[in-house]
Amino acid sequence: MKPAAFAYCRPDTVDEAVDVLARGDAKVLAGGQSLVPVLAMRLGRPGTLVDITRLPGLDDLSVVDGQLEIGAAVRQRTVERSPSTASVPLIGRAMPFVGHRELRSRGTVCGSLAHADPAAELPAVAACLGATVVLRGPRGERSVAAREFVTGPMTTAVDLDELVTAVRFPAARAGEGFGFAEIARRHGDFALAGVAVRVRGDAAVLAAFGVSDRPVVRELTLDDPTEAGLRPVTDALASEIVDTDGDAHGSRGYRARLLGVLAARELARAHREAACS
Repeated sequence: MKPAAFAYCRPDTVDEAVDVLARGDAKVLAGGQSLVPVLAMRLGRPGTLVDITRLPGLDDLSVVDGQLEIGAAVRQRTVERSPSTASVPLIGRAMPFVGHRELRSRGTVCGSLAHADPAAELPAVAACLGATVVLRGPRGERSVAAREFVTGPMTTAVDLDELVTAVRFPAARAGEGFGFAEIARRHGDFALAGVAVRVRGDAAVLAAFGVSDRPVVRELTLDDPTEAGLRPVTDALASEIVDTDGDAHGSRGYRARLLGVLAARELARAHREAACS
Protein backbone atom coordinates (compact mmCIF):
# COMPACT_ATOMS: atom_id res chain seq x y z
CA MET A 1 0.00 0.00 0.00
CA LYS A 2 0.96 3.64 -0.37
CA PRO A 3 0.23 6.49 2.06
CA ALA A 4 -2.83 8.64 1.55
CA ALA A 5 -2.06 12.09 0.15
CA PHE A 6 -0.66 14.63 2.62
CA ALA A 7 0.86 18.10 2.66
CA TYR A 8 4.51 18.50 3.67
CA CYS A 9 5.82 21.36 5.80
CA ARG A 10 9.41 22.09 6.87
CA PRO A 11 9.24 25.02 9.32
CA ASP A 12 12.24 27.15 10.25
CA THR A 13 11.49 27.50 13.96
CA VAL A 14 9.82 25.55 16.73
CA ASP A 15 7.15 28.23 17.01
CA GLU A 16 6.29 27.79 13.33
CA ALA A 17 6.02 24.05 13.83
CA VAL A 18 3.67 24.58 16.77
CA ASP A 19 1.54 26.95 14.68
CA VAL A 20 1.08 24.26 12.02
CA LEU A 21 0.20 21.64 14.63
CA ALA A 22 -2.32 24.01 16.20
CA ARG A 23 -4.27 24.12 12.92
CA GLY A 24 -5.09 20.43 13.39
CA ASP A 25 -4.74 17.24 11.36
CA ALA A 26 -0.92 17.27 11.43
CA LYS A 27 1.76 14.83 12.58
CA VAL A 28 5.41 15.41 13.44
CA LEU A 29 8.09 13.80 11.26
CA ALA A 30 11.57 13.34 12.75
CA GLY A 31 13.19 9.98 11.96
CA GLY A 32 10.04 8.51 10.44
CA GLN A 33 10.93 4.91 11.36
CA SER A 34 7.65 4.48 13.23
CA LEU A 35 5.49 6.99 11.37
CA VAL A 36 6.20 5.97 7.78
CA PRO A 37 5.05 2.34 8.21
CA VAL A 38 1.87 3.62 9.88
CA LEU A 39 1.25 5.88 6.89
CA ALA A 40 2.07 3.12 4.39
CA MET A 41 -0.49 0.80 5.99
CA ARG A 42 -2.96 3.69 6.16
CA LEU A 43 -3.37 3.25 9.89
CA GLY A 44 -2.90 7.01 10.06
CA ARG A 45 -3.95 9.67 7.54
CA PRO A 46 -2.68 13.07 8.69
CA GLY A 47 -3.36 16.00 6.41
CA THR A 48 0.10 17.48 6.98
CA LEU A 49 3.53 16.17 7.98
CA VAL A 50 5.62 18.66 9.93
CA ASP A 51 9.33 17.92 9.36
CA ILE A 52 11.34 19.01 12.43
CA THR A 53 14.69 17.56 11.41
CA ARG A 54 16.31 20.93 10.71
CA LEU A 55 14.85 22.99 13.53
CA PRO A 56 17.61 24.79 15.45
CA GLY A 57 18.36 23.38 18.88
CA LEU A 58 16.53 20.09 18.45
CA ASP A 59 19.73 18.28 17.45
CA ASP A 60 21.49 19.08 20.74
CA LEU A 61 22.90 16.30 22.89
CA SER A 62 24.54 17.46 26.09
CA VAL A 63 24.98 16.89 29.82
CA VAL A 64 23.73 19.90 31.78
CA ASP A 65 23.18 20.13 35.55
CA GLY A 66 23.46 16.40 36.05
CA GLN A 67 21.08 15.50 33.23
CA LEU A 68 21.59 14.10 29.75
CA GLU A 69 19.37 16.19 27.47
CA ILE A 70 18.50 14.66 24.09
CA GLY A 71 16.82 16.90 21.52
CA ALA A 72 13.90 15.69 19.43
CA ALA A 73 15.97 15.45 16.23
CA VAL A 74 18.88 13.49 17.74
CA ARG A 75 19.26 10.08 16.10
CA GLN A 76 19.37 6.95 18.20
CA ARG A 77 22.66 5.96 16.59
CA THR A 78 24.15 9.32 17.64
CA VAL A 79 23.13 8.67 21.24
CA GLU A 80 24.45 5.12 21.05
CA ARG A 81 27.91 6.31 19.94
CA SER A 82 28.21 9.55 21.92
CA PRO A 83 30.64 9.76 24.88
CA SER A 84 27.99 11.81 26.70
CA THR A 85 25.78 8.73 26.94
CA ALA A 86 28.23 7.21 29.43
CA SER A 87 26.61 9.49 32.03
CA VAL A 88 23.43 7.37 31.73
CA PRO A 89 24.68 3.74 31.46
CA LEU A 90 21.20 2.25 31.14
CA ILE A 91 20.64 3.98 27.79
CA GLY A 92 23.87 2.53 26.44
CA ARG A 93 22.81 -0.97 27.48
CA ALA A 94 19.35 -0.68 25.98
CA MET A 95 20.20 1.00 22.69
CA PRO A 96 21.61 -2.06 20.85
CA PHE A 97 18.23 -3.76 21.35
CA VAL A 98 16.30 -0.93 19.67
CA GLY A 99 15.45 -2.29 16.21
CA HIS A 100 18.43 -2.68 13.90
CA ARG A 101 21.46 -0.46 13.35
CA GLU A 102 20.03 0.86 10.08
CA LEU A 103 16.81 1.91 11.82
CA ARG A 104 18.73 3.54 14.67
CA SER A 105 20.64 5.59 12.10
CA ARG A 106 17.37 7.38 11.25
CA GLY A 107 15.13 6.87 14.26
CA THR A 108 15.14 9.35 17.14
CA VAL A 109 14.96 8.81 20.89
CA CYS A 110 12.11 11.29 21.31
CA GLY A 111 10.30 9.71 18.37
CA SER A 112 10.35 6.33 20.09
CA LEU A 113 8.94 7.91 23.24
CA ALA A 114 6.22 9.72 21.28
CA HIS A 115 5.26 6.56 19.36
CA ALA A 116 4.81 4.75 22.69
CA ASP A 117 4.83 1.18 21.43
CA PRO A 118 4.19 -1.13 24.43
CA ALA A 119 7.17 -3.30 23.43
CA ALA A 120 9.59 -0.39 22.94
CA GLU A 121 12.74 -0.24 25.03
CA LEU A 122 13.28 3.52 25.42
CA PRO A 123 9.95 4.41 27.10
CA ALA A 124 10.72 1.76 29.73
CA VAL A 125 14.25 3.11 30.26
CA ALA A 126 12.88 6.64 30.62
CA ALA A 127 10.27 5.47 33.14
CA CYS A 128 12.81 3.47 35.13
CA LEU A 129 15.21 6.40 35.44
CA GLY A 130 12.57 9.04 36.17
CA ALA A 131 13.28 10.99 32.99
CA THR A 132 11.37 14.12 31.99
CA VAL A 133 9.85 14.80 28.57
CA VAL A 134 9.79 18.44 27.45
CA LEU A 135 6.85 19.66 25.33
CA ARG A 136 6.20 22.92 23.49
CA GLY A 137 2.76 24.15 22.49
CA PRO A 138 0.76 27.35 21.95
CA ARG A 139 0.58 27.81 25.73
CA GLY A 140 4.34 27.57 26.14
CA GLU A 141 6.66 24.86 27.43
CA ARG A 142 5.81 22.17 29.94
CA SER A 143 7.45 19.05 31.31
CA VAL A 144 5.90 15.64 31.87
CA ALA A 145 7.39 12.86 33.98
CA ALA A 146 8.21 9.84 31.81
CA ARG A 147 6.14 7.59 34.08
CA GLU A 148 3.07 9.69 33.27
CA PHE A 149 3.93 10.37 29.64
CA VAL A 150 2.66 7.10 28.12
CA THR A 151 -1.06 6.84 28.83
CA GLY A 152 -1.87 3.72 26.79
CA PRO A 153 -0.79 1.73 23.75
CA MET A 154 0.69 4.25 21.31
CA THR A 155 -0.97 7.03 23.30
CA THR A 156 0.83 9.79 25.21
CA ALA A 157 0.22 12.98 27.17
CA VAL A 158 1.18 15.10 24.12
CA ASP A 159 -1.72 17.31 23.01
CA LEU A 160 -2.48 17.54 19.29
CA ASP A 161 -1.02 21.04 19.16
CA GLU A 162 2.16 20.16 21.06
CA LEU A 163 5.61 19.05 20.02
CA VAL A 164 8.13 16.96 21.97
CA THR A 165 11.33 19.03 21.97
CA ALA A 166 13.60 17.01 24.27
CA VAL A 167 13.91 14.35 26.94
CA ARG A 168 16.11 14.70 30.03
CA PHE A 169 17.62 11.67 31.74
CA PRO A 170 19.21 12.02 35.20
CA ALA A 171 22.87 11.05 35.18
CA ALA A 172 23.91 8.02 37.19
CA ARG A 173 25.12 8.60 40.73
CA ALA A 174 27.79 6.82 42.72
CA GLY A 175 26.48 3.65 44.32
CA GLU A 176 23.94 2.91 41.58
CA GLY A 177 23.78 -0.20 39.43
CA PHE A 178 21.75 -0.91 36.31
CA GLY A 179 20.45 -3.84 34.33
CA PHE A 180 18.65 -4.35 31.04
CA ALA A 181 17.46 -7.48 29.22
CA GLU A 182 14.75 -8.60 26.84
CA ILE A 183 13.65 -11.72 25.01
CA ALA A 184 12.58 -11.53 21.36
CA ARG A 185 12.16 -14.18 18.68
CA ARG A 186 14.97 -12.57 16.68
CA HIS A 187 17.24 -9.64 17.31
CA GLY A 188 15.39 -6.47 16.39
CA ASP A 189 11.93 -8.01 16.78
CA PHE A 190 9.44 -6.68 19.30
CA ALA A 191 10.21 -7.90 22.81
CA LEU A 192 8.07 -10.68 24.26
CA ALA A 193 9.17 -9.43 27.68
CA GLY A 194 11.85 -7.05 28.91
CA VAL A 195 13.11 -5.22 31.98
CA ALA A 196 15.11 -2.13 32.82
CA VAL A 197 16.29 -1.84 36.42
CA ARG A 198 18.08 0.63 38.65
CA VAL A 199 19.45 -0.33 42.09
CA ARG A 200 20.87 1.75 44.92
CA GLY A 201 21.58 -0.07 48.16
CA ASP A 202 18.63 -2.36 48.82
CA ALA A 203 16.19 -0.12 46.92
CA ALA A 204 15.37 -0.89 43.30
CA VAL A 205 13.19 0.40 40.49
CA LEU A 206 12.02 -2.01 37.81
CA ALA A 207 10.30 -1.09 34.54
CA ALA A 208 8.77 -3.95 32.54
CA PHE A 209 7.86 -3.68 28.86
CA GLY A 210 6.25 -5.89 26.25
CA VAL A 211 3.88 -7.32 28.87
CA SER A 212 1.22 -4.62 29.19
CA ASP A 213 -0.16 -1.66 27.23
CA ARG A 214 2.59 0.63 28.58
CA PRO A 215 5.76 0.39 30.68
CA VAL A 216 4.94 -0.91 34.17
CA VAL A 217 7.10 0.52 36.97
CA ARG A 218 7.51 -0.99 40.41
CA GLU A 219 9.73 -0.03 43.36
CA LEU A 220 11.20 -2.94 45.31
CA THR A 221 13.24 -3.62 48.44
CA LEU A 222 15.92 -6.25 47.87
CA ASP A 223 15.91 -8.22 51.11
CA ASP A 224 17.86 -11.04 49.46
CA PRO A 225 19.67 -9.60 46.40
CA THR A 226 20.77 -12.94 45.01
CA GLU A 227 19.08 -14.26 41.88
CA ALA A 228 17.73 -17.29 43.74
CA GLY A 229 16.45 -15.12 46.56
CA LEU A 230 14.77 -12.73 44.15
CA ARG A 231 12.95 -15.32 42.04
CA PRO A 232 9.93 -15.72 44.36
CA VAL A 233 9.54 -11.93 44.44
CA THR A 234 9.91 -11.41 40.70
CA ASP A 235 7.71 -14.38 39.83
CA ALA A 236 4.91 -12.95 41.97
CA LEU A 237 5.49 -9.51 40.49
CA ALA A 238 5.35 -10.89 36.95
CA SER A 239 2.06 -12.67 37.64
CA GLU A 240 0.65 -9.36 38.82
CA ILE A 241 1.74 -7.04 36.04
CA VAL A 242 1.65 -9.20 32.88
CA ASP A 243 -1.79 -8.57 31.42
CA THR A 244 -1.19 -8.80 27.69
CA ASP A 245 -3.17 -11.45 25.83
CA GLY A 246 -1.34 -14.47 24.52
CA ASP A 247 -0.57 -14.73 20.82
CA ALA A 248 1.26 -16.98 18.35
CA HIS A 249 4.59 -15.97 19.89
CA GLY A 250 3.81 -16.69 23.52
CA SER A 251 1.03 -17.05 26.04
CA ARG A 252 0.47 -14.72 28.96
CA GLY A 253 1.93 -17.35 31.28
CA TYR A 254 5.02 -17.73 29.11
CA ARG A 255 5.63 -13.99 29.13
CA ALA A 256 5.20 -13.92 32.91
CA ARG A 257 7.82 -16.66 33.30
CA LEU A 258 10.22 -14.77 31.01
CA LEU A 259 9.72 -11.58 32.97
CA GLY A 260 10.27 -13.28 36.31
CA VAL A 261 13.57 -14.80 35.18
CA LEU A 262 14.86 -11.62 33.51
CA ALA A 263 13.89 -9.42 36.46
CA ALA A 264 15.63 -11.61 39.05
CA ARG A 265 18.78 -11.88 36.95
CA GLU A 266 19.07 -8.17 36.18
CA LEU A 267 18.22 -7.02 39.71
CA ALA A 268 20.92 -9.31 41.13
CA ARG A 269 23.41 -8.09 38.53
CA ALA A 270 22.60 -4.44 39.17
CA HIS A 271 22.94 -4.94 42.91
CA ARG A 272 26.44 -6.39 42.45
CA GLU A 273 27.36 -3.47 40.20
CA ALA A 274 26.05 -0.95 42.71
CA ALA A 275 28.08 -2.54 45.49
CA CYS A 276 31.26 -2.12 43.43
CA SER A 277 30.65 1.44 42.23
